[in-house]
Amino acid sequence: MNQISSQQASGTSPFRFDNSYARLPANFYARVEPTPVAEPWLIKLNRTLAEELQLDIAALERDGAAIFSGSKVPEGAEPLAMAYAGHQFGTFVPQLGDGRAILLGEVIDRNGRRRDIQLKGSGQTPYSRRGDGRAALGPVLREYIVSEAMHALGVPTTRALAATVTGQPVYREQILPGAVFTRVAASHIRVGTFQFFAARGDMESVKTLADYVIDRHYPELKDDEKPYPSLFKAVAARQAALVARWLHIGFIHGVMNTDNMTISGETIDFGPCAFMDTYDPKKVFSSIDQFGRYAYANQPAIGQWNLARLAETLVPLFDPVADRAVNLANDVLTEYGSIFQNHWLDGMRRKIGLSMAEDGDLELVQSLLTLMHKGNADFTLTFRRLAASAEDAKADAQLLSLFGNPEALAPWLTDWRRRLERESQQPAERAQTMRAVNPAFIPRNHRVEQAIEAAIEGADFSLFEALLDVTAKPYDAQPQSASYAEPPKPGEEVLQTFCGT
Repeated sequence: MNQISSQQASGTSPFRFDNSYARLPANFYARVEPTPVAEPWLIKLNRTLAEELQLDIAALERDGAAIFSGSKVPEGAEPLAMAYAGHQFGTFVPQLGDGRAILLGEVIDRNGRRRDIQLKGSGQTPYSRRGDGRAALGPVLREYIVSEAMHALGVPTTRALAATVTGQPVYREQILPGAVFTRVAASHIRVGTFQFFAARGDMESVKTLADYVIDRHYPELKDDEKPYPSLFKAVAARQAALVARWLHIGFIHGVMNTDNMTISGETIDFGPCAFMDTYDPKKVFSSIDQFGRYAYANQPAIGQWNLARLAETLVPLFDPVADRAVNLANDVLTEYGSIFQNHWLDGMRRKIGLSMAEDGDLELVQSLLTLMHKGNADFTLTFRRLAASAEDAKADAQLLSLFGNPEALAPWLTDWRRRLERESQQPAERAQTMRAVNPAFIPRNHRVEQAIEAAIEGADFSLFEALLDVTAKPYDAQPQSASYAEPPKPGEEVLQTFCGT
């Protein structure tokens, strides 16, 4: 752990801020300072990301604990809590907002992209309601691990810049060490941001926000004849692609509320999220999702539902004739289903070694998933071992060992190999291509929990560091870390994950 206290902080700012959101009208946010803490210590600085953001690493080495805990506001920052609303498990809440997060500001990265720098767990804001505005160490470590793993897996996601312990406890069901997570995002604008203004009948602010989103995220639409329907179409396309990627890696978001759906198309909020071990389309981990609304297989439909809520806020901008405006929105919502299905099936083809499309491919994929479900087969390992079987049938034994009913898979393997015969790739090349899309390593729930427990109980961050190292290279074999690819042993399985609030 890099032990730097706030008392050691001094010098110039490590950030070159250019804060466009703070230049929007005052009703878009509340200006608020982070609350200083007693004795902050920097657990982890993501130096690779810091370099990408063109930050001053030496200054962060010196002042990082103070800045990332909220104890020191760097020069050029304009701290604010963003206003937004949202549907939470289908129920609309007209005012949510950043109750425990503060946007420090924005920087331009080395690729010319604008990125938000946000502190999560840095104290109360006007949107905290009765909350303490703080975060516990466990959720901070979980978000760091999973968001960086998602990035390594090639999924659009918010990133982890730093994790800091505060030296102060937080009070949940038990007393826990407090921490602050520093999150980086293309922006933190959500469907719920639009809903906040629409719920108040403030269409001027909806339009201002839409124009800002186009300028920041979809500049190609600036000269579009119908920029607002085109914006909705672009957001829907990104969301369809994102949810398809989640399904390809067995990821369950856990809390797909409209305030957790970004307009940029990045995955955000890794609270009760999880990766499946054994495949089950109805799998739910989140302790607060009591009726399975956000189960694994429900995520595509929820993505569409969330987009319908976005459409409700934008429809008045689509066309002055209400019927035409509604038809434009419905056309996009219908198209979302086709875009998602194409992304999903294309990805699943790649996972089973197919490079060309044929009519029976959907049935072949669905048959495998059905067999995996009935056989309680591990999702990640099944596809990874299938790559070995694509290269050499002698590897089938390892694949079959994952299934509780291995004999049921034999006919499918025969059909699959007949289908592969119509492909042009050679076996070794095909296996290599499959391994490039089928990870060997994911942040398995039991490994995440082990890392969290070691950190909380003994201030031991070695398991956290080890898991970060392994999941940073998810598609590599890493034989020295083979145990990280294994599913949980009896007694290790994590059945529930929890929100950090």
